[in-house]
Amino acid sequence: MAFHEIRFPANLSFGSVGGPERRTEIVTLANGFEERNTPWQHSRRRYDAGVGLRSLNDVETLISFFEARAGQLHGFRWKDWSDYKSCAPLSTPAPEDQLIGNGDGVTTVFQLQKTYLSGLQSYTRPICKPVAGTVVVAIAGDQKVESLEFSVNLETGEITFVLPPDLGTRVTAGFEFDVPVRFDADVIQTSVASFQAGEVPTVPVVEIRL
Repeated sequence: MAFHEIRFPANLSFGSVGGPERRTEIVTLANGFEERNTPWQHSRRRYDAGVGLRSLNDVETLISFFEARAGQLHGFRWKDWSDYKSCAPLSTPAPEDQLIGNGDGVTTVFQLQKTYLSGLQSYTRPICKPVAGTVVVAIAGDQKVESLEFSVNLETGEITFVLPPDLGTRVTAGFEFDVPVRFDADVIQTSVASFQAGEVPTVPVVEIRL
């Protein structure tokens, strides 16, 4: 099993159906009250790549991509068009979009992450697959220069500074990112006749933990 650092064709993922999934265990007590718990710290996303197919050429592209990944065996990158930026969908990533840590004068490596806030509650999602050329970073609001003052590991989402940020300084970042996924089936069934009639195959894709 390996992860291939290649993105599923973005023109095929556009229009796909999918989103985050949670797992909640619910026990109903004798008095009617519930106890709810989850074994998952992080959500897991699922998509249907078949919805994005628009032509027989798209089907050929999909089959080539599927065969090169050996079905479910190897992971790959996926662009979730509904959630692929550190900022609002119509905005451009900026250095102070997301807080990724606070300096302590010693630590030089920080993990990219995105925080989802609603009311007083929030969820912080690790970002492991940033997109090359989109990551911008700042310390205490001062934007840093990539390759001179910091580097980005595109396979893990880690930011490494040449010098550790000073104690108490805010370390922030803006970026675009992909979701690490794999195919969730070892078979793709297509029919030229049904496709021309407007039907598309189901091609399940599921997020993987790294």
